[in-house]
Amino acid sequence: MWKEENNKLKRIFEFRNFVEAFGFMSKVAILAEKMNHHPNWSNIYHTVTIELSTHDQGDIVTERDHKLAAAIDELLS
Repeated sequence: MWKEENNKLKRIFEFRNFVEAFGFMSKVAILAEKMNHHPNWSNIYHTVTIELSTHDQGDIVTERDHKLAAAIDELLS
C-alpha cells in the first residue's frame, strides 16, 4: 500500500530473495524510463523501498507520482 508522507508517495516491497527484488527493480526502471519519471529508491537484500515525488514541481506528490505508483502496482499483478 502506498503511503503519502513528507511530500512523498512511499511503499516498501518485500520479495523472497535478492534476485526477485533486483528483477522487480529492473522492471520498474524500464517503466520509469518510458514514463520519464524516475523514483528515489533503495534495495537491501529482499526489500525495495520506493519514494515518488515530482522534482520539477517543488518535490511534492502530483498526479505523475500516482500514475507511476499505479503502473508499478500493475507489475505485481
